[in-house]
Amino acid sequence: MRGSSTGRPVMAALDLMGRRGALRIIWELRDGAVLTFRALGTAAALPPGTLNVRLAELRAAGVVAAESGYRLTARGAALIEALAPLIDWSEAWARELGVDNPAEI
Repeated sequence: MRGSSTGRPVMAALDLMGRRGALRIIWELRDGAVLTFRALGTAAALPPGTLNVRLAELRAAGVVAAESGYRLTARGAALIEALAPLIDWSEAWARELGVDNPAEI
């Protein structure tokens, strides 16, 4: 996997999640959502080519599965749990800044 030249799994994970649209795909599939390719592309605002590449990478990493649509695997759900402190931090940060729209940050 790209990003793992250091031999550190965290670097490979950060590289994977840092790719265009990867975190957005994971976010759209949170809470057990199962979405078709088209619905996921619309929700994630990704063109089909990029979506296809990211889904292949996320499937290879064991984060996303394709069964009657796309969904998070147990590993993907664990990633959402691992991101929970960051989500909490970002929401507090936006409140402290008095920002209603995160795009304003």
